[in-house]
Amino acid sequence: MLFCLRCRKPGAGYEGCSVCAAQGVYVNLAPPPADLTGYDLGHYRGGLYEWRHTLPIAADVPPVTLGEGNTPSVPLHVDPGSGPLAIKNEAANPTWSHKDRGMSAALTKAREIGATTVVIASSGNAGAAAAAYSARAGLDCIVLTTVGIPPVMERLLAGIGATLIGYRTGADRNRMLAASVRELGWYPAAFTDDRVGGNPYGNEGFKSIAYELARDHGDELQTVVVPVSKADLMSGIGRGFQELHQAGLIARMPALVAAEAATGAAFTTALSNPDPEAQERTRVERHESLAWSIGNNYAFFQGLDVLRVSGGHAVAVDQDRYLAERERVGRRDGLFVEISSAVAIAAAREIARSAAGLTVAISTSTGIKDPALPGAESSLTVLEPAVERLRDWGARNRGSRR
Repeated sequence: MLFCLRCRKPGAGYEGCSVCAAQGVYVNLAPPPADLTGYDLGHYRGGLYEWRHTLPIAADVPPVTLGEGNTPSVPLHVDPGSGPLAIKNEAANPTWSHKDRGMSAALTKAREIGATTVVIASSGNAGAAAAAYSARAGLDCIVLTTVGIPPVMERLLAGIGATLIGYRTGADRNRMLAASVRELGWYPAAFTDDRVGGNPYGNEGFKSIAYELARDHGDELQTVVVPVSKADLMSGIGRGFQELHQAGLIARMPALVAAEAATGAAFTTALSNPDPEAQERTRVERHESLAWSIGNNYAFFQGLDVLRVSGGHAVAVDQDRYLAERERVGRRDGLFVEISSAVAIAAAREIARSAAGLTVAISTSTGIKDPALPGAESSLTVLEPAVERLRDWGARNRGSRR
């Protein structure tokens, strides 16, 4: 069962709440929270399947896993007088990003419902994770992307057997994603409507980050800073902390903070307005930036919800600051983070300067995937946005694993 985070009414599918959409507010669906009463963080070994019942997936379905989770918290050097600062290094996952947790849950759900073909719109981490976990599950994976995908991602996707199809614009790509789900019956590993968050079953995989942070840091943990686009990651982490707090396993929720590039700061803009209804309808014009995988035109409801519940806020970071932060953690801490992660670390460093407790930034992936790095020339196939072309190309070029 799924329900709407805003109106609390039951729903189904991957396109969000139809009731709220009719009111002009696009809201993702979510499963009911898991009951952690009687559980012990001291015995939690990490990952998604240690506490299997927290996932909305039948208990008898074998998990689709590559050993994701239980990633390290790495302390960072800080300036004198600052509070402690660390990163949760999600690059330690099998395809080097936090998306592995979400895709493990999403593909296990795909296995439960008998899906045969997985589709995702992505230019980076989500596509790589969807392809890897589809391969593990024995399912075909179609990755829809746009011109300009980093060459390293092309090579990675080819190496794990995904079918990669490009479109000239993000709007074309997203339209074909929705058509493939509705007309071809493919399983969406992430979003189908670009105004709503991602796969609601996959998003539950991110709760394990909260469980691990609570286990590792206890009451010292004060703030968790997350780079955001649709806020799937931040929402999932927040749901994990809510479950822990409701069960009495933590005394309080840490504040969740949305970190955005200043060129696409929808949450920062929304929270500058004291009217909650106006916040939910916030639209900004996002401009492309070097932090290419975050930022959005919308302040997604699931992100606003967790910011409100946790007493958090949003921070917009300009390019000079996040590029300087990326260089700093590389040279001083030995960590080569993706630029989007540097946005969160820069915001977290500013918060830590006046914080007594621990501030943790979620470092989502490695900088090796960033498109600013040199790579081989693209060999991406670009299609016209017609579902017939997509169906025929997929049929001719994907390698069946069934």
